[in-house]
Amino acid sequence: MLRKVLIANRGEIAVRAIRACRELGIKTVAVYSEADKDSLHVRLADEAICIGPPDPSQSYLDVPRIMSAVEISGADAVYPGYGFLSENPKFAEIVQKSGIKFVGPSPTTLELIGDKIRTKEVARRVGIPLVPGSEGATDIDKALEVASEIGYPVVLKASAGGGGRGIRIVRSEKELREKYPVAVQEAEVSFGDGRVYVEKFIINPKHIEFQVLADSHGNVVVLGERECSIQRRHQKLIEEAPSVAVDDKKRKEIESAVVEFCKEIGYEGAGTVEFLMDEDGNFYFMEMNGRIQVEHPITEMVTGIDIVKWQLRIASGEKLRIRKTKPSGYAIELRINAEDPDTFMPSPGKVEELVLPGGMGVRVDTHLYAGYRVPPHYDSLLAKLIVWGETRKEAISRGLRALEEFIISGEGLKTNIEFHKRVLKTKEFREGRHHIGFVEEMMV
Repeated sequence: MLRKVLIANRGEIAVRAIRACRELGIKTVAVYSEADKDSLHVRLADEAICIGPPDPSQSYLDVPRIMSAVEISGADAVYPGYGFLSENPKFAEIVQKSGIKFVGPSPTTLELIGDKIRTKEVARRVGIPLVPGSEGATDIDKALEVASEIGYPVVLKASAGGGGRGIRIVRSEKELREKYPVAVQEAEVSFGDGRVYVEKFIINPKHIEFQVLADSHGNVVVLGERECSIQRRHQKLIEEAPSVAVDDKKRKEIESAVVEFCKEIGYEGAGTVEFLMDEDGNFYFMEMNGRIQVEHPITEMVTGIDIVKWQLRIASGEKLRIRKTKPSGYAIELRINAEDPDTFMPSPGKVEELVLPGGMGVRVDTHLYAGYRVPPHYDSLLAKLIVWGETRKEAISRGLRALEEFIISGEGLKTNIEFHKRVLKTKEFREGRHHIGFVEEMMV
């Protein structure tokens, strides 16, 4: 088992990792920026090291500073969480070459799945359906040719993109000519890679992802699916497991393909294989994320499996000892963000009153406490409210009850709690008829 783990992250995921380490008897090292000196993960860790100013480029994204903290602390592993450097193959390689264990996939695997075009080639090879489109990066002439063949609307995507960035919907040839150079420039600026490709734009799809754990001994287990269709500008807001839109036959079919995909790329650790599902129930491969997901707790709630602990066990060289089981009940996660519920504009401030909901089937993952000042420099995620019910109807009712109990208030601080109440009360969500464009439709 690992001896001491440096948590190369902040906020709720850093707290989550520290708790898992503590239960496994692993010492922890927190790194923090000057803006996070009073953050909960700093208080909970066995050691804490300041790595720089609030600007992420000078702290949480600064590889030399993080590696200096690794050396100073004597940590034998780095846990990257999500965001920041979690899917950076160069960082993983530097950690590995320093004789330190990177808790996640190998640098080679991260590099592969970070390239959306190469990843799709693997998916095609193992028989996973792809959205119709170009088979690789395109220039403007090829993009026009492909769009003409598959029909508008189409979507331009950055080859090295992720997190919903680098995506542009195009509805005509004229629009494609206008948006193509902009998409290339955006991809270059955002990812240092100006390659883009073209896909058919699927109207009103659902976003379905499958949770994977894979060890270094060739064992792969899929822990079912999650639906993440409640999004705004490609950023997830509400997730649930399992999806009421996926039947057992389709679930088994996709899970089998996901296992083959992970074995083909030699995957190790926790990850998700993501799909779009159209209105006819057809699945299309999107990408693989080589990290823990924000929404992993809902899978934990319906399976009883601690995914973060298994990340650490796999990194320690253990074999997976998980048998495939059917999910028990339904779980929903609601991301509580520091933002205006009507405009979605960031709204950081000081937490003066904090009341967390509780009771049967309620879990809250957060780094908040009364008196904490939410800094403006980072992601707006404050907490994750996770609820479980024997039925989906019960989970929704429990979510509404828990939202009524949830109080986060303070100077200049707003949250999206009221937004979540509105979504859970809609007929479309209750009947499972929501899709990735639903929030935009609801807000009109």
